[in-house]
Amino acid sequence: QLQLVETGGGVVQTGGSLRLSCAVSGSIGGINTLGWYRQVPGGQRELAATISRGGAIHYGGFVKGRFTISRDNAVRTIGLQMHNLKPEDTAVYYCSAKKSDSVTPDYWGQGTQVTVSA
Repeated sequence: QLQLVETGGGVVQTGGSLRLSCAVSGSIGGINTLGWYRQVPGGQRELAATISRGGAIHYGGFVKGRFTISRDNAVRTIGLQMHNLKPEDTAVYYCSAKKSDSVTPDYWGQGTQVTVSA
């Protein structure tokens, strides 16, 4: 079983920055892709960024160069550095982990709230 624990959410003003971190513990065998998704109340969970074991990165269309995902396999954490935040970035951000043969993430963290004030 895999556990994902997010930290780093909070309240920031428009144009500000936040860094999210996700600590990965447990059995990581078969896990290839780690990532971040976000969800607003009543909305669907949408991809923010993913990074594979080999370092391949994919960003959601709304990111537009403002976010950077990173992965440290040695300490089993991933990060999401967010700059130039906008009120529409307000959401719960979830850490995810996906096995190599899965289409969608197999594991989720509990989520961390990011609120961007106007």
